[in-house]
Amino acid sequence: MKKRSCIICGKPLNNGIIIYGRGICTCCEKRLINLEDTTDFYSYYIERIRKVIVQDVIRGEEINCRSYHF
Repeated sequence: MKKRSCIICGKPLNNGIIIYGRGICTCCEKRLINLEDTTDFYSYYIERIRKVIVQDVIRGEEINCRSYHF
């Protein structure tokens, strides 16, 4: 089985959150939660999530989900 890694920092994923089979480590999750939305790091995190996770969403499924604007 392939070891998962954090989609943001690339470190091995031992714990954290999994979204559509992709992981964000606890450290990156905490950083994201505590960041101001006006910082460059916040924009970087959002862009990484967008590139890696949003592409995995099944077409048509977003119709049944809430529309979250990043």
